[in-house]
Amino acid sequence: MKRALVLAVALACRSDPPARQVAQPPPPRDAADPYAAARDKLVDDTMVKRDITDPRVIAAMRRVPRQEFVPDDQRAHAYEDHPLAIGNGQTISQPYIVAAMTQAAHVQPGARVLEIGTGSGYQTAVLCELGADVYSIEIVEPLARKSQALLARLGYKAHTRIGDGYRGWPEAAPFGAIIVTAAPAAVPQPLVDQLAVGGRLVIPVGTDDQQLRVITRGPTGATSETLMPVRFVPMTGEAVSGAARSGSASR
Repeated sequence: MKRALVLAVALACRSDPPARQVAQPPPPRDAADPYAAARDKLVDDTMVKRDITDPRVIAAMRRVPRQEFVPDDQRAHAYEDHPLAIGNGQTISQPYIVAAMTQAAHVQPGARVLEIGTGSGYQTAVLCELGADVYSIEIVEPLARKSQALLARLGYKAHTRIGDGYRGWPEAAPFGAIIVTAAPAAVPQPLVDQLAVGGRLVIPVGTDDQQLRVITRGPTGATSETLMPVRFVPMTGEAVSGAARSGSASR
């Protein structure tokens, strides 16, 4: 996972799937942006033509400059629909998966959203574009500091913290949505507990066989839905040490 010193930094920041709507045309391109055409093509070909139907998510994916979130030597590949290495053993997620997870989270303007695994900051920026009040935790300190600086430079306002995200951000809870960008072996109960009623946790779960799951908290409990098979970097920190302790206790 991308997340032990706990240093808070505040940067000045299906139940049912959304009803299918006609995708909105891309906004006017910035003539100075040489990546605009590639970004629109990526969204049209890999999202709109598949199952990304939420017009707000589509618009956000058109606006976020993915090339800013990848290393310079990877910029030529920024608008290819696959993960890219960003250093420190981490990756920036496949754009389609970012869109799918964001759509599944049902993020509303002004909603408080927790992201576990800031990584490059790309998913954080997408959530900011949706008007969310974003809280994001990253365990890998060099990556966290780099993404904090980048988000600030691009004008994205989010609350960020360096530390282990397994137990969430309890003092900022409850959250209308939680998105996890690394895979634990099992769903961390502290994250479920920090959902507001009606809130949705979107998380990859598993080791060799990973599944993207959506946990929705109701007034009397939580329900779970499996969306698709995925491949994420493993969650580190307590997710690993806790699993090891559990395994030892069971032997």
